[in-house]
Order: sequence, then structure tokens, then C-alpha cells
Amino acid sequence: MAVEQSAWRDDDSVPVSAWLAGYSPLAGTHDELIGPDGRPRAHWLTFFDSLSALGENELEHRFAAAGRRIRDYGVTYRVHGEARERPWPLSRLPLLITESDWRGLAAGVTQRATLLERFLRDVYGEARLVAEGALPAAALAGSPNYIRPMHGVAPQGGRWLGFYAVDVTRGADGSWRVLGDRAQAPSGAGYAIENRLILARTFPSLYREMNVRRVGPFFRDFRVGLAATAQRSAPRICLMTPGPYSETYSEQALLARHLGFLLVEGADLIVNENRLHVRTIAGQKRVDVVWRRIDADWCDPLEMNAASRLGVPGLFDAIRQGAVAVTNMPGAGLVESRAVFSFLPALAPKLLGEELRLPQTGAWWCGDPRAREDILARLDALAITGAHGEKAPGFAKDGATIGAALDSSGRERLAAALEARGMDYVGQEIGKFSTTPSFVDGALAPRPFVLRVFAAATSDGWSVMPGGFCRVSDDPNMQAVSMGAGASSADVWVLAERRVEETSLVASLRDDRIIRVLGNLPSRAADNLFWMGRYLERAEATLRLVRALCHRLTDEWSDRRWVVERLKRMLLAWGAVSELSEQSAAAITVAATSDPSAYGSALSIAGQIRAAASIVRDRISPEVWQLVARLEMRLERAAKLTDSEPEMLENVQLALYALAALSGYMSENFNRVAGWDFLDLGKRIERAIVTCRFARQFADAEANDDSLDALLELIDSQITYRSRYLGEVSRVRTLDMVMLDPFNPRSVGFQLAQIDAHLAALPTLHSDGMPEAPRRLALKLRAEIEVEDARRVDAQRVLEFEQSIMLLADALADRYFVQATADAPKDEPSGLA
Repeated sequence: MAVEQSAWRDDDSVPVSAWLAGYSPLAGTHDELIGPDGRPRAHWLTFFDSLSALGENELEHRFAAAGRRIRDYGVTYRVHGEARERPWPLSRLPLLITESDWRGLAAGVTQRATLLERFLRDVYGEARLVAEGALPAAALAGSPNYIRPMHGVAPQGGRWLGFYAVDVTRGADGSWRVLGDRAQAPSGAGYAIENRLILARTFPSLYREMNVRRVGPFFRDFRVGLAATAQRSAPRICLMTPGPYSETYSEQALLARHLGFLLVEGADLIVNENRLHVRTIAGQKRVDVVWRRIDADWCDPLEMNAASRLGVPGLFDAIRQGAVAVTNMPGAGLVESRAVFSFLPALAPKLLGEELRLPQTGAWWCGDPRAREDILARLDALAITGAHGEKAPGFAKDGATIGAALDSSGRERLAAALEARGMDYVGQEIGKFSTTPSFVDGALAPRPFVLRVFAAATSDGWSVMPGGFCRVSDDPNMQAVSMGAGASSADVWVLAERRVEETSLVASLRDDRIIRVLGNLPSRAADNLFWMGRYLERAEATLRLVRALCHRLTDEWSDRRWVVERLKRMLLAWGAVSELSEQSAAAITVAATSDPSAYGSALSIAGQIRAAASIVRDRISPEVWQLVARLEMRLERAAKLTDSEPEMLENVQLALYALAALSGYMSENFNRVAGWDFLDLGKRIERAIVTCRFARQFADAEANDDSLDALLELIDSQITYRSRYLGEVSRVRTLDMVMLDPFNPRSVGFQLAQIDAHLAALPTLHSDGMPEAPRRLALKLRAEIEVEDARRVDAQRVLEFEQSIMLLADALADRYFVQATADAPKDEPSGLA
């Protein structure tokens, strides 16, 4: 029944009245907004009063700003099977929970986390539950998440669970009910941070007025708890990711950035002498703690899935030796089994001495003959799932099989399957999700939601995040809520009874220890920063070629066909365009700028910048990601400008401005540590190579005034040249400025000086006093170009410099990006690197 405004508020503002007048809770479900008496709950009324005071136009403006923040900051997720990431779907409204309500939920989550920790300790230890008949062995042995190599292992730090999540909703009576446990590699905590940051910035006054509890202290406690599991006082903590194609890679990068962890893939890690190390530019450095986001089956190809390229050979042995702490321990995912879930209410009194505080949805393991008979008798009222997964083996393609939806032959086939292998199935109660208000077409409507609550192990016990990860379905009849099924995510506001201290996430994680260098840079991160720098310079060079071509297309007073043809041939050779024969010069400029099918077009290179940046997302600021996105958008617009040469030129110039802003921002804000060295090394090497190619094309033996002027334009040195020299352009003087001039930031000589300075600052693997291969090449090249005479520089000599610089790039990659085990020193067992 719709809410009657006059029944509860006579003087309410028009916007609130319009929102609430047609709001009708779904029958038989608990609704967060409307109480059993049909009236809005007080805390929601306070929220909507404050929200309506902003006015409809201001609200739309703020919602649009929130959408831009999501896009600009690169908050994304990927649906399984899709190659492209989607923007994060943030709900316009938070889920509001009072502190008294939250207190009971948090206590229940703490109890459940304690229960599951004791359960795992028993299952992988003495196995008394099985020996005493409280838990059938068949309910465990069939689970792919039971990791046999971990049996008998004592986890370093003493815990199987360090980070736990539980999915809950409310029953029709308003009590919280557990839907499932998450311990394999729980996701959502990073998105909870993003939801909070975006919504708090969208409604800062409202956020303060509602007295929302902060989530920062929870992550501080978690980080301290992880560090306490290590053997060293200042441990190296890594977040182990499946990689950039993971569905939640954006979240993983954000967590690593906020918590100060190294974001690593399996290829970044190696086990030597039973210890886990990360490959860095300074060799292999010992890893103390791993927070894994990879399923246990993929963690160690030597002992589990041999096809895995995500894990680390020998990792399980390092765990058994107590050489590394892993959160959560491989094998903890066993608690996600629906078979295990069905036994937890009965196990709680045995393991805890008390009943579960949080009831859970009814579930019955079909390996029990009595339970199986009962399930078959009331199949229409139940759903059938796999005992160790959501899918019923042989039936559901995705999710549970609903008994009432089966025809007679389907029921017969299911009954036969349950009789033959009941241990593979679980019968589960079908319940409705509780609902929360959501904006639908400008009006409020109830929508089902699932709340994921997080708990972290600390030395003082379990810490529960005051908030969580809420998924809201866009389908009012949805029986399962996932981010891949049209759901959105809502921030969760726990409304404190007392004034909440103003603090930010960063401030809450701060301590008094001074750190100026964030450890040694992983080789993979160095590799991607290096290539990000190269792609930035490559995009700029392509755009400069296009701009030079545009200038000569609009100049009616000079015959520059020779220069135009060379510009076009360079774009073809670089892959910026696919062919020249049937395209006008104007069409070529558009294609070189914005053709996504041409691997060397400016737009394609911008995509490569974004791809490289995404892999090191934990090391770059949201502003850098925003500028990368804007560069792509600027280049995409160029495809619509085929009929307007002046507009094309302007668009290319704006794209160059965007690149300059990106390079300038990184130059002024990137900390001058190893990451900066590799980013700038990439730029310097690519600029030197590109400049050599420009010189070979436009300053060869056939060069004329127009071609030399084009060369000076391409390296942005026309004004400098004219300020130094009077009269016509000289080939020798131009080559000196382009190739040798140590004071010209665009010359090859200047790049080599910068490259040598960067290499001198990087760590060395050996302390024998001899320069390593990249430094030797850089020193030789720098010396050659410093003593070179411009009068002796011809196209062949320029080519020799270009090839030597390319060899330098290869030597740098061989040294820092691919390491041989024998050349990589390890930390001493008691040392700190």
C-alpha cells in the first residue's frame, strides 16, 4: 500500500511528498524505508528531508558529478567473459542502518567468524568433528575447496581466516539472516571504500549531519593485524591478484594503493630456499605476508592445478615451512560450501557452546537419507543447489534449480539424481530479499538488496567494518543479486548515536614511522611504467606528425608536396593509417588520429597508455587516470570531423594539450623514486628514437628549407632556432639542435644525458664496481654524441644512433624486467630489505 503523506507530515516539502507518495513496499518482505505501521522510519525521514532541501536541479547536478567521478577515477568492474570494463554502477541512495541495529548484526558476524575459524582449525587439524560423527566426511571430501596439502599445517600467525565476509539480508520479521559465507577471496571491500568516497563527496554536509560512522579505522586494524602475522617487525605485505583481467582488478588496485601493499601477480613472485620473494628491480626481496585474491586451486601449480599461470610454484611448501603468512589460508574457501553451510547451526553449540546469533536460510544436505526424503516430499517449496557450488550438477547452467519450475520429467530426473548421488546436492529454502528504496525513473521504489559485511582478524579479536558492500537489484522479483545481473551498489551508512570524529581513510591509517621510499619496485610495475612512458611519447609524436600535415594542408602559399608525402609515409610506416592510395590527406589525418583499427593511431596508442596504466593503477593517482580517460575521449571525437580541416587541427592541438597536461601532472606530482625513473626512462628512450626517425626523414641529403622547418616543428624547436640564427635554415645547424644540443630538451643528446642520470640512480645487482649493461651502453652513447660534430652527421650516422638506443632499451628490459634466478640476490633471513 502506498504511503499517505497526510498521515505523517502536513508541512512536508513537495519533492519529498512526490518521492514517497507512491512508494509501496512489496508484500511479504521487510522494507528499510517503511515500518510495519506503514510510516517512514525516522532516520530515513531525516535523510530525505535534508536531501529534498537541495532542490531537484541541484540533486541532478550532484548525481551527474558522482557519475563523472566514477568515470574519471576509473572505478570499474568486469563481468565474467567480457573483455571491456564497465563503469561502476553506484546507487544514488545509501542503505541506512541505525547503530543499535548494527550492533546486533556486528556481534552476530563476529560470532560466525569465530565459529568458522574453529571449524577450519578442526577440519585441517585433528578432525574431531568427523571422527565424532558431527560432520560427514563426504560433505567435505567432495569439495574442490578442500585443499588436502594444507592438512596438518599450522598457519603462520595462527589463523586460517584473516579477512572474512558474510552476505546477509532481512527476513520478513526484520531480523538479519545469513545467505552465505565468503572466505576464499572475499571481494567488495575496495568498492565499499569507493562508494563511500564518491557519495561522501557528493553530499558532504548530509554525510556529516547523518553522523555516519567511518570505515577508515577498520582498514587500519586490518593492516595492523596482517603485519602482526609476520616474523619481521617491518614486513613486506603483498596483495596477490589474478591480474588486470580479473573481474575486480580495479578494486584490488585501490586496496593496494590505500593500504600501502605491493600489488603483485603470480609471475612477480618466486620461491627460493622455501621462502617467498618478489621480483624487484633490485633483485628478489623477501615477502612476509600475502593477502590473496586468487582461488586456492590456482595458487600453486606444483600441488594443485598444473595449468595455472596465476600462482607461484612452491608456494604451498613455503606456507608449510612457516616462511610466509597467507590471508586467507588456502583451504579457507571450504566454508563457502553449501554442504558445510547446512551443518553450521548444529556445529555452533559444539564449537562455541552457544547457538548462532544470526539465523541463516534453511539448507539441508541431501547426503543425509532423511533430509533427502524430506526434500523430495516438498520439492516445490525448495531450490536445489550444488553441495559445493551454486549450480546443481547436471541441471542448472547458472545458479540454483527451482523445484517448482521443473516439469514432470525434470522432477523425475532430479529425484533420480538425488537418490543416486545425494551427497552432491543441497536443498535450500526459497526466501525473498528485503528491500531498500532506490530511485527508479525519478521516483522511489523498493528494490531487493544483499549486504556483504566484512570482518578482519586483529590481535584484539575480530573487527567488523561499520558499513559494507551492498548490492541492489533493478528487478523487484530478483531471487539472486550479483553485479553481473543488472545490479547497482549502494554505500552503507551506519548512523552513530554519538558525534563521529572527523577523519579520513588516509589519516586513520597513518602512524609515526617515517618512510620516504616505498620499498623496491616490482619488475612488472617497472615494466609497465616504462611502457606507459613510451606510449605517452609515441602518442605525442603521432599527433605532432598529424599536426604538421594539417598545417601543410591549410597553407595555400607554399608547395610542400614533398614534405606532405613524407609525413604521410611516416604515418603509414608507424601503423597510424592502413593505406594511402585512395585516401585524401584530410581523411588520413582523421584516421591517424582516431581509427581504432589502426594499431599506430593516436587513439589506439591512448588505449595502450590506459592498458599500461591500469596494471599499475595502485601507483598512479586518480587524477592521472582521469587525464588518460580525457585524452581518449578527445581522440574519439576526431572521428566526427572528416569535413572540417580547421576543426581537425584544433582537435589535434587539444589532444596535444591533454598529453602535455598528463605529462606535466606526472612530472610535478610523481614521487622521485624508482617508479618515476622508469616512467621517465620510457619517455626519454622513445623521444630519442622518434627524434632520430624525424631527422632521417627530414634532414637527409635531399633536405630543403621546408623539410628542415618541418623537422624543427616536429621537435618543437622553431622558436629556439630562430632566436639563435638569422637567415635561412641550415641543415648542419638543424641537425646540431636536433641530435647533439645538450640544452635542447627535445634533442637526442639531452635524452641520453637524462637516461644516464636515471640509470645511475637505479639499484645494481652486483657490488663489483662494474657498470651493468644498460649503464655501459648509456655511457658509451652519451660520450659519442657529446663529441660528435654536426658536420659529420648524415642519415647513416643518425640510423646508427637510433639502433644503439633501441639496443639500450632491450638491455634495460633484460636487466630490470626479466630476471634470472642466479643473478637475483635474496634477503638474509633476519634482514630487512
